[in-house]
Amino acid sequence: MRAMRLHELGQPMTLDAIDLPEPKAGEVRVKVHTCGINFGDTLIVQGKYQEKFDLPFSPGMEICATVDALGEGVTTPAVGQRVASYSGVGGLGEYSCIPAETCVPVPDNMTDVDAAAFLVAYGTSHVGLDYKAHLQAGETLLVLGASGGIGLTAVELGKLMGATVIACARGADKLAIAKQAGADHLIDSSTQDIREIVKSLGGADVVYDPIGGDQFKAAMRACNPEARIIPLGFASGAVPQIPANILLVKNITVVGFYWGGYAKFKPSVLTDSFTQLFTWYSEGRLKPHVSHVLPLDKANEALQLLIDRKATGKVVVQVS
Repeated sequence: MRAMRLHELGQPMTLDAIDLPEPKAGEVRVKVHTCGINFGDTLIVQGKYQEKFDLPFSPGMEICATVDALGEGVTTPAVGQRVASYSGVGGLGEYSCIPAETCVPVPDNMTDVDAAAFLVAYGTSHVGLDYKAHLQAGETLLVLGASGGIGLTAVELGKLMGATVIACARGADKLAIAKQAGADHLIDSSTQDIREIVKSLGGADVVYDPIGGDQFKAAMRACNPEARIIPLGFASGAVPQIPANILLVKNITVVGFYWGGYAKFKPSVLTDSFTQLFTWYSEGRLKPHVSHVLPLDKANEALQLLIDRKATGKVVVQVS
């Protein structure tokens, strides 16, 4: 089989020919069709992610695949079933062995590309906005980094959940994508004052922030009383230091949220979310935005698109 593998942290992957893996107990072997690239993958290949992996390995945490073989003790999913999975690595190889419990059946009307662009981005935004922040219809949602894979789904879901959505991104082209996803108001973070504009629009009740840094500070100062802030990434490179006095005065809640953690200590949160999300997709109410689809041997370029912030929505690698 072919696989793009990382041999040294911070260096490009190479296309290797390796033996077909065998599933262990509790695992299934899958034939990978597509692999969605996430910001987390760019951290993994640099050794900056919260989980570490032994070299060499194939990155790729999000896949659409067909079950090829079952490990000991596994009865579902069945061989031949098409599934999506959000396991940590292995997606940039033609075959991968993954825990059976991470496999989610893919609806018949969902394409391989959409399936590889769905679980992590929509799952993170839906659990964050619904389960953690309790976003209500009629509230105002501020989304930072609104043209990225996570941010764009937050715009789309926020609008679907009945919120007024303020989208913040860099440049007119990226803001146009956010507008298409349902944003009511747009802020160009490269030229406009986030705090002043949000306050002029009545303030934010929920802030969805994959950026951190100065944008977090500006957004917090534009929050309404009892607002909820979800810091779920630090694409700016700066982790915010949160002033407790502002939280106190405004009764603001900063919500700790690591979506992947629920797979280990409360998986029902994820499975309930997926049920709702796939229903909305099948009803035509959600449509993943994929800006680039690249072949397996261009996987380094796929990662670079995210690093250079040249992608909108998701980047997907066509593996087989």
